[in-house]
Formats: sequence, C-alpha cells, structure tokens
Amino acid sequence: MTNLTNSMNSSISSLVFDGIKASWKNPVMLLNLLTTAAHQSKAASRRCAWEDCGTHVPPIMIMSVTGRCNLACAGCYAKTLHGVGDGPELDADRIAAIIREARSLGTSIVILAGGEPLMRPEIFDITAEFPDVLFPLFTNGLLIDKTVVSRVKKRRNIIPMISLEGGCAETDARRGSGVFARLEERLHALKKAGVFFGSSITVSQSNFSAATSENFIAGLMDRGVRAVMFVEYVPVAPGTEAQAITMDERCALVNAAASFRKRFPAAFIAFPGEEEQFGGCLAAGRGFVHVNASGDLEPCPFAPYSDVNLRSMSLKAGLQSDLLSAIRSDHSSLRDVSGGCALWANRERLMALQEAA
Repeated sequence: MTNLTNSMNSSISSLVFDGIKASWKNPVMLLNLLTTAAHQSKAASRRCAWEDCGTHVPPIMIMSVTGRCNLACAGCYAKTLHGVGDGPELDADRIAAIIREARSLGTSIVILAGGEPLMRPEIFDITAEFPDVLFPLFTNGLLIDKTVVSRVKKRRNIIPMISLEGGCAETDARRGSGVFARLEERLHALKKAGVFFGSSITVSQSNFSAATSENFIAGLMDRGVRAVMFVEYVPVAPGTEAQAITMDERCALVNAAASFRKRFPAAFIAFPGEEEQFGGCLAAGRGFVHVNASGDLEPCPFAPYSDVNLRSMSLKAGLQSDLLSAIRSDHSSLRDVSGGCALWANRERLMALQEAA
C-alpha cells in the first residue's frame, strides 16, 4: 500500500496547508498550524517506516468516546447503530493508552466523536498528553461554554467541528427548535477567543441546496469557521433512504468543495465522495479505522461490525484482524457509495465476513 500511504500523506499535508492559508492574519493560530504541519510530517515518516516493515498504519483514527448525547437528531447514525447499550465505555486510562499506541505507530489525527464527546470532559485531560496529535472534535456544540472555550484555546491541537445542517430552518428541522440560535452564540465565542474551528455538515436531499450555497458558506466564514466537512447522509434509520443524495449530487458536492477551497479561506472536505481519488473506500484501516465507545475496533462508524476489542488487545494487533484484513484485501469492490457509504451499501457482505472471522 505504499502508493496509498504516499497519497494519504500528501492529502493531509494539503489540508494542513489550507489551514495555514486560512490562518494567515492570525499570528497565534498561524504558529500553531505551522507546528501542526511539522508534527504531521514526522508522523508521516513513522507510517512510511512501518510500511517498509510490512505494516500499513492508517493516518486517522476515529474514537467515539461515548454513546450518550444531549440531543436526539432525526436520522442519527450513532443512536441507530450504537446507542448506549453496546457495553461499558472505555475508561480514560484505556482511551489514553490506545491513543498513545496509535501515535507511536504514526496515526496523527484522532477524531473525537460520539454520541456527544463533550459529555466526557476528561477528554481535555487525555488530549493534553498528545500535543503532536490533531484532535478534530465533532460536537453538536451545545455544551460549549466559557470553560470549554478556555480549555480548547489552551489545547490548540483540538479543533471543534460544530454540526450544522445549513441555516436556521435546516438545522432546527433536524436538531430541534432553537438549536441554530444557540449555536450562533457558541460560534461567536470561539471566534472571539481566536480558536481554529470548523463545521460538519450532513448533506441530504432536504438540505443539499442550502448547504452548498455560496451565501451559506460565506456566512460560515464570517462567523469564523475555517474548516468545513461535508458528510453525505447515510440512511441507517429505516424509512430515510430517500434522503440520500444522488450520484450526480455527489459529484456536484465534490466539485463544490473544490470550488470553495479556491474561493474561501478555509479547508474543505467532501466525504465519502473524495475517497475515489484513493481508489475507493478508506475504511478498515486503509485510511482510517473506528473505535467505538466500548472498545470494538470497527471499519467505520457506519459499519458497526467487529471481531476484536481493544480493551485487552493492542491496536497494532487489532488492525490485522481477520475482518479488517478481509475488507482491505477486497476494497476495490467497495466503490458503490450509493446511500452515502460503500460499507453500509454492502452491509450484508460485511455481516458474512464478520461471521466468518
């Protein structure tokens, strides 16, 4: 997978460079991003060294640190697929140990997800140990208060990614009445504090036009957003299949992200549409892997299948599990991303692989 490793390293460097350009007028933020670029480069060298030894290390690990949440958003994949009944959550020491090992292997971006990750405030103490790791924190934003803003400002390797669905109408329709107005206050507080933060936008049939409009993106820039991730809606909730965007809209979304990247001072990602440049699905350790709240090592947050648990197994050993290895060896067949996720579209096959593992 040497070519994939090189491509992923290059892509991460480009994203960090986009962040540097977006921070050009903020000396503190700029210095932080330059430091981040140096850390990411060193981690890339570690991944290449492991690759030479026959071990492919994903640059990204997604950690869903809790299944709990303070909202009940329509069509939430985490609530539908995971919830709070999967088993006891990993404790802080085990989370730190997993991140410690991931860093030693060269994984340099650990996405903190949930549920709502801010329901576990100890993540700020955990991440303090890893100044050389980048922690995008995907949050609904409502638990961001003065204390959280202060802690994020001190831990500049944490990047809050506030979930929005578009403007007020689109966000409140999915997340609840009054949510958008409350988030406006949080965005203002983060901007005032000089924090580098972004927004995660779930794109569906309902909000495609609003979420990809130039006026909406310009409004995000005015609010201080410096990173935007478009995530296609995956219809894991029964009866929501019609909300998935079409193939033509997927292409349009990728093109819109590329256009915005040129016109606005921010980093833009379209997922999973941009996976095509890497030869298809990046899950199962090709580009990223998912650790759920109870420690199961899964291909992806949208594919809750696992044959190993990291409570008592090393990450390095877990990455070589039968299930993950089988998915990686046949990733080229996982290019049908209709419904927002190739693994979800092929879930019956994954269940068969899990049973065989």
